[in-house]
Formats: sequence, structure tokens, C-alpha cells
Amino acid sequence: MEQRDLELIEKHITTDTNLKKLYEEHLDLEKRIEQINQKLTLTPAEEMEKKNLKKVKLMGRDQIEFILKRYRDKNQ
Repeated sequence: MEQRDLELIEKHITTDTNLKKLYEEHLDLEKRIEQINQKLTLTPAEEMEKKNLKKVKLMGRDQIEFILKRYRDKNQ
């Protein structure tokens, strides 16, 4: 994530419970993907899990971006 996005998240995470939930899920997914990436070889099931985690992470990122856009638009 870009620094300006992280700053905006930090600013609103305490008052926006949806943003907080999405961001925490995003961080959790990053950790889970990183754990899978640490393995030297992956089983087909692990490959599929990694692919699915990345899809879920991307969908969550899109939702976070939508929320951040609202905040950016408010400040203009």
C-alpha cells in the first residue's frame, strides 16, 4: 500500500469500524500468503489456497480503496 493510503487509514481506523475490519483482514491475508511463500515447494492444495487468498485480499483491497476514495473526496 502507498504511504498516503496508510496515513489515511491510520487517520480513520479508530472511527471507521468497517475500514478497521477490512484493514485487519488485509494484514492477516498478507501474513498467510507470506507463510505459504516461505515454503520451498507447494502442494497443489497449497497453490490453490495461495491463489484464493490473493483473490480475497484483492477484493478487500478494492473495498478499502473505495472507502479511502470517499475520504479523499470529502477533503477536496
